[in-house]
Amino acid sequence: MDRALAQVDQHDHATWCRASLQLSGRREEATWAAAAVLRTSPDPSRRLFGAEELRLIHLFDDSDEDAFAGPALDLFTGWAAAETDVAVLTEVLVALGEHSDPRAEAALLPHAGHPDARVRRAMAQGLSALSSPPAFSGDARTALLGLMADPDAVVRNIACRVVAEGRDHDPVFADAMAAVLDDTDRLVQLAAVYGLALHDDERCVEAARLLGPPQRGSLEEEGYLDAAWRYQWSRDGR
Repeated sequence: MDRALAQVDQHDHATWCRASLQLSGRREEATWAAAAVLRTSPDPSRRLFGAEELRLIHLFDDSDEDAFAGPALDLFTGWAAAETDVAVLTEVLVALGEHSDPRAEAALLPHAGHPDARVRRAMAQGLSALSSPPAFSGDARTALLGLMADPDAVVRNIACRVVAEGRDHDPVFADAMAAVLDDTDRLVQLAAVYGLALHDDERCVEAARLLGPPQRGSLEEEGYLDAAWRYQWSRDGR
């Protein structure tokens, strides 16, 4: 940790990543306990390092017991409500998004209106882990519909993708995606096309035609448009 914190750019530095991965790879109780103590540090950099360690220890635990799942969820739900530093809070919300549990959703939702877009991005992405049930909860649905109209284009893109890939195919989501087909950001438009295709809504076909081919080298654009092309092929085949 001392090596990681000594770097000026810290979280994005290779030394930070190596130290974090080396520690989390131990997946042992002593490392977990030491990282958990950092939650109360007055230094946000130490809290960030601790949050990342706890998240990765749970994420990389491939044992059948998944012993860190419960402690991680317990710790991060309380942490999300108390954290004031944007970078640390973002990491905590990313961690919560790796749990498909109503408690994770309850801890994520209060941050839908956070003033920092990085937090809203993590919150929106976190709801994707909760989309395995047949339908989103009413609060999650309200949050996602609001995030699809967020001032930040990345937030809008993420929210569209979460809705697109979820199993909840309520027509309100298709109409919301259709409403952003004229968004000022091309990737948001493409995410809406992608979502409409996955929701079997033929409005994706004309929208994809108007957007034209994917930009060269953009795998994201190719993936979004491929869904529309597959939908059209299937529709015309029927």
